[in-house]
Amino acid sequence: MTVVLESPAPRAVFGRGARPRRYLMCPPEYFTVAYAINPWMDVSQPIDTTLAWQQWEALRRTYLDLGHTVQIIAPVPGLPDMVFAANGGLVIDGTALSARFAHPERAAEGPAYLAWLRSAGLRSATEAEHVNEGEGDFLVVGGSRGIVLAATGFRTAPAAHAEVQQLFGRRVVSLRLVDPRFYHLDTALAVLDEHTVAYYPQAFSPGSRAVLRRLFPDALLAGARDAAVLGLNAVSDGRHVVLAEQATGLAAQLRERGYQPIGVDLSELLKAGGGAKCCTLEIRE
Repeated sequence: MTVVLESPAPRAVFGRGARPRRYLMCPPEYFTVAYAINPWMDVSQPIDTTLAWQQWEALRRTYLDLGHTVQIIAPVPGLPDMVFAANGGLVIDGTALSARFAHPERAAEGPAYLAWLRSAGLRSATEAEHVNEGEGDFLVVGGSRGIVLAATGFRTAPAAHAEVQQLFGRRVVSLRLVDPRFYHLDTALAVLDEHTVAYYPQAFSPGSRAVLRRLFPDALLAGARDAAVLGLNAVSDGRHVVLAEQATGLAAQLRERGYQPIGVDLSELLKAGGGAKCCTLEIRE
């Protein structure tokens, strides 16, 4: 397995809450829409593979220009959704849990990502017992004493929430997704810094909305238009927020709060229901 490591750009400067991150990405070499396992996918819609490559590369360069480290996992033939690296696992404090995918079309991605995690110099990498789709449905909020927001409803099994809590020793807060367009937590909620999130309330059950209001009374609430272009499928380093360039309303809200939104166009990957966060697995050491 070839692993490519790129260091931050020399001009990158951190401050105002930002900190350098380590990300894992997978090139879209085999990306296409070969099946339909979410409402975004339409097998009759053509994919421009050259454009998908260009958009993915622009996202990778954005991270490097911001001063982050990007590592690459080799794509596997026959796994078109492997480009969505966030689904490949969860890594906290050097401990990793692999994904176990809900749909058979993606099942082989779990072992591929587990092999990479076991080669990445982490403290440990554990094969999951229960169905979970990595950072697609598990988002970390806060530092060493932070919590894990965990979703169920479409992909990740409730039993996986307990598995994450046991492995990582973090409090896990369970949330239920109810709109099939937002089939993963990272399509409906973005972690902005150690204390703040942005989310689309209508993607969650009434009980989960109440939990989010209690936990994050100052959260940014995204509107339907920004949610519909997966504007919340965003990646933040604490100051810079990389998100869909079409999510102009959310970008304005971020600026008002002192964040620096950076728009990217991932329209080809959106045809499979993915955005910036879907393409990005954070390796927390």
